[in-house]
Amino acid sequence: MLLFILRRLGVMLLTALCLTFVVFFLTNLDPNLEKLAKTEGNMRMTDAQVAAWLERNGYSQNLFVKYGEWLGILPSKLVKGEDGKLYGRCVRLAEDKSNPPRYCGLLQGELGFSTVFKDHSSTIIGTRLGLTGILMFWVMIVMVPMALVVGVLAGMREGSTLDRTLSTASIASTATPEYVSGVIFVAVFASSVVGLKWFKGSAASAMNGVTFENFTLPVMTMALYGMGYIARMTRASMAEVMTAQYIRTARLKGVSFRNIVLKHALRNALIAPFTVIMLQFPWLLTGVVIVETLFNYKGFGWTLVQAAGNNDIELLLGCSVVAVFVVLITQLISDIGYVYLNPRIRVR
Repeated sequence: MLLFILRRLGVMLLTALCLTFVVFFLTNLDPNLEKLAKTEGNMRMTDAQVAAWLERNGYSQNLFVKYGEWLGILPSKLVKGEDGKLYGRCVRLAEDKSNPPRYCGLLQGELGFSTVFKDHSSTIIGTRLGLTGILMFWVMIVMVPMALVVGVLAGMREGSTLDRTLSTASIASTATPEYVSGVIFVAVFASSVVGLKWFKGSAASAMNGVTFENFTLPVMTMALYGMGYIARMTRASMAEVMTAQYIRTARLKGVSFRNIVLKHALRNALIAPFTVIMLQFPWLLTGVVIVETLFNYKGFGWTLVQAAGNNDIELLLGCSVVAVFVVLITQLISDIGYVYLNPRIRVR
């Protein structure tokens, strides 16, 4: 198991480097850098002034050198401007502009400086990620138990009326995207269209304190979409287990149907859904973009939209690193958990 984990960690590191380099390359294309220079300087800047700004701030270097600086394995280039001030990546991040550190990248815990929010990207992402973590927690609390119950009930008696009804509901929930169900929920439960003003259509107040009134609609919107996928996987796994030979043997021995389901079938039926449940974490992290924008909840997804829309290169790169990290970690936990849950699998 230890060698398996070490191999997976090596693959994860290589994957993270490849993915972050692709994002770094795309965000550092010339049009993006030119737009950044004009946003930070003057929209009427000439091409020469743009080139001078990029040179002064270290954006005109070789792509691999800039990537090395961003990772923190290469020293940051310092340029002394005509005004006598120092310029460069580490200067933007340092409190003491006259004596900046030489290394200020990802390995040093620095994700850059946000040109939109005028703060360290790591500070912004940490705050927004905490808000999204609260949303993800409540979504998982609601979504996972309901999905497992629906899947198990549907798979216990394959082909029954209950199975067809629950399967149809699961397919309908998965086929309804968040921006559709969210708008419907707001129109029905939070606006004067129907008159049921039970909840708030905005979750902005939830950033200061989560309540049933301001957090129900975004949680329902995300849980409804993800629940159907887990339920369908659980149903398929449960239906397959119920036709296994050892289940037939238990029935012939006179074991009650309730004990067959709870003591014999349930554990084996939950092996496949476990992987699907773990994969919901990266989906929740990136899938909240629509929900957080719709309900004005300023979490990680909302920040990602703001960074992409305003060409905030450093913040966008920081968000990408977090997303890649969450995906790879959940994949590792999923693989390890699958091995422990399924005794038929052996790793070397």
